[in-house]
Amino acid sequence: MNFQTLTLITVLGLAGPWLAWRQSWHLPLILGELLAGIVFGTTGFGLLHPADPTFNFLADVGFAVVMFVAGTHVPVRDAAIRAALGRGAVRAAAVGVLAMLAGQAMAVWFDTGHGLLYAVLIASSSAAIVLPIIDSQGLGGKPVLELTAQVAIADAAAVVALPLVIDPGNAGRAAVGALLVAGAALLVYCFLHWVEESGIRHRLHTVSEDRKFALELRVSLALLFALGALATRSHVSIMLAGFALGLAVAAVGEPRRVAKQLFALSDGFLAPLFFVWLGARLNLREFGDHPYLILLGLALGAGAVLAHALMRCLGQPVPLGAIASAQIGVPVAAVTVGTQLHVLKPGEPAALMLGALVTIAAAAWGARSAARGTTDFARRG
Repeated sequence: MNFQTLTLITVLGLAGPWLAWRQSWHLPLILGELLAGIVFGTTGFGLLHPADPTFNFLADVGFAVVMFVAGTHVPVRDAAIRAALGRGAVRAAAVGVLAMLAGQAMAVWFDTGHGLLYAVLIASSSAAIVLPIIDSQGLGGKPVLELTAQVAIADAAAVVALPLVIDPGNAGRAAVGALLVAGAALLVYCFLHWVEESGIRHRLHTVSEDRKFALELRVSLALLFALGALATRSHVSIMLAGFALGLAVAAVGEPRRVAKQLFALSDGFLAPLFFVWLGARLNLREFGDHPYLILLGLALGAGAVLAHALMRCLGQPVPLGAIASAQIGVPVAAVTVGTQLHVLKPGEPAALMLGALVTIAAAAWGARSAARGTTDFARRG
C-alpha cells in the first residue's frame, strides 16, 4: 500500500456523502463507500487489494472504531428508555423467536447450515442507524421510547451472540473470550466511573481543552486498542471489544468534546476506509456462479422486515417495526469475521450485505411514513 492507493481510498470514501446527499432518501453513508469499494475492488477494476497487510490492518482499526462508536450510540443512561425496557425486551425476544424459525428454514432451503447466523442477523437492529432516523424525523412519544429500548437490546444481544454462532465448532472458546472481553470492559467502566465521580476527568478535561492535549481521545483510543489486543489474543472478534467499550463509555457519559473528536477520526477517515475495504473484499462475481444466493440475500432482508413488522401484534405500528429492522453493524461484522475465518460459502458474504440493504430500504420507507404522519405513534404517550 502506498500514498497513491491511500489517495484513491480517501477519494472513494467521498462516494458515501455524495450518495447520501439527498436527506429525504435516508441512505446511510456506508452505502456509497461499499459500492465504491465494489467497483474498484475484487468485483470491479481490481485496483484495490483488500489482502494487502497495511490495508487489512487499517481496516481492522477502522472496524474497531466503528463498533466503538456504535456502542456509544446505545442510550444506556436515558431514564426514559430504561422505563420502556420491559415492552422493548418483550418485542426483541418475540422477534428473536421468529428469527430463529426463519433462519433455520432459510438454512435448510438454501443448504448452507448457517441457521443460527441467519437468526442473529434477522433479529438484529442497528442503533447507529435507527437513532439518527428518529432524531432527524423528530419522532417522539412512548412508542418511540419502546422502539429505542427494543433496538438497544437487540443490538447488544446480536453483537454478543454473533461470535458464538458464526463458528459453532469453536463456540466454547469464543464464549470464554467474550467473557474475558466483557469483564475487561466492566473494569474499564468502573475505572471511568471513578474518574468521573472523583472529578479527575473534569480537571484533566479543563487542562486538555486549554492546552489542546486531546487527553480524553488518547485515553479512549488506548483503551480501545488494549481491548482489541485482548480480543485477538482470546480469539474473539474486535467487534465485541469495540462495542463493549462503547457501552462502557455510554454508561459513564461520553464527553461532548470526545464525541466530536471521535466523529472526526471515525467518519472522516477510518470508517470510510473500512467500508471501502469491505466493498473491495466482496466478490459479486460469485453471484454468477451461485445466482440462488441473490434470493438468499433478499430472503434475509425480507425476513428481518417481516419479523419486526409482525410486532404490530404486540401494539407496535408497522412503520416503527420497519425502522427497527434496520441493520448494518451485525451483517458487516458477520461478513468481516466470516471471511476471516473462512466459514462462509462463496457469494454468501454478498448475500448477507444484500439482506442488510433491504432492511435499510424498509427503514427509509418507515421513516418517510412516520414523517408524513400516516400513523399516530408520534402523538401517543
